[in-house]
Amino acid sequence: MAHIRKEFLIDNSPENIWEVLRDVGSVHERLVPGFVTDTRMEADTRIVTFANGVVVRELIVDIDEAARRVAYAVVGGSMTPKHHHASMQVLDDTEGRSRFVWTTDVTPDELVGPIGEMVDKGVLVMRETLKAVPAPTDT
Repeated sequence: MAHIRKEFLIDNSPENIWEVLRDVGSVHERLVPGFVTDTRMEADTRIVTFANGVVVRELIVDIDEAARRVAYAVVGGSMTPKHHHASMQVLDDTEGRSRFVWTTDVTPDELVGPIGEMVDKGVLVMRETLKAVPAPTDT
């Protein structure tokens, strides 16, 4: 099984980043706009359309408020690996920054190249988007 791990710092608070990450039905608007062009929820499954035309069905396995972690698995779509499980987590870092960790396990190993390229592109968009997230306003 191939393993992809991306870890990076964001100059924004973990609370602000978590508010975006936990909104699993709005990744096209809040997490990776432009890289993902549409997201629809059907019960516990989200249908994600990427800018390159790939559409996947992702089972939302867990949204862990305490750990600030979202876990999901690809269960169908136009690119369906034999196994794909991923998690994204926001951790505290120093000076109000966040550490973002995205881990993906996939088989067959041949898919690590194309999936790794998509992850790399997603990280580029995500880093820019998340550093600009404003603090939530109390209404």
